[in-house]
Amino acid sequence: MTERHDTDPVIEPVRPGDPSRYPTGETPAYGPGGGPAHSAGPVGGATAYGATPTTPDYSPRPIAVRRSDVLAGLLLLLAGAAAAISLILPWLSGRDDGGLDLFRQGIDDAREGWGTLIDTGFWQPLTVIGAGGLLLVIGLLLLLPAKRHRFLGLLALIVSGAAAAAVLVPLFQADWDLSTFDLGFWFACAVPVLGLLGALKALLTGRRYRSEPVTP
Repeated sequence: MTERHDTDPVIEPVRPGDPSRYPTGETPAYGPGGGPAHSAGPVGGATAYGATPTTPDYSPRPIAVRRSDVLAGLLLLLAGAAAAISLILPWLSGRDDGGLDLFRQGIDDAREGWGTLIDTGFWQPLTVIGAGGLLLVIGLLLLLPAKRHRFLGLLALIVSGAAAAAVLVPLFQADWDLSTFDLGFWFACAVPVLGLLGALKALLTGRRYRSEPVTP
């Protein structure tokens, strides 16, 4: 009877850093307990096995704030109110013609032609009162929220410049004799002054920003 010898297979342990186990020459790092050591990734970042981060990345980015320009709008509303008051008051001393009468006369002259309107001089009250109405509308628009109001400020600046010319010309023609004019004319002079202040306020006020976390 043939005697059979049972032999147990010999299992050689893998020694850490054994180059024969890793032909390519790359050996894993081992921890204190003999197991492979894994580098701990940053919090919320990718791990050693390429796991997906659990915490999203956030980057602060400035956001333009939509807002109303209350001060500029108020100044333009006051300019429109001054033009409205000048309609019921006389413009010239010794005459009972109010601003509304001068405005109607200017419209009649404009129907006959621009040359007639300029020759009679009634373009001045027509321009001032018309500018006051436009500034009133622009002032209401400035109260609406927007990122910036520079376009409305530029438009108000042009309108106020036309109104300023309409009150400076009669002053120059009267040789700066202030006694020639009555209370209605001084309310008309307030139209370009308030309009220019409101226009500059809207032009010089830039955007306002606030930081808000936004997911990239």
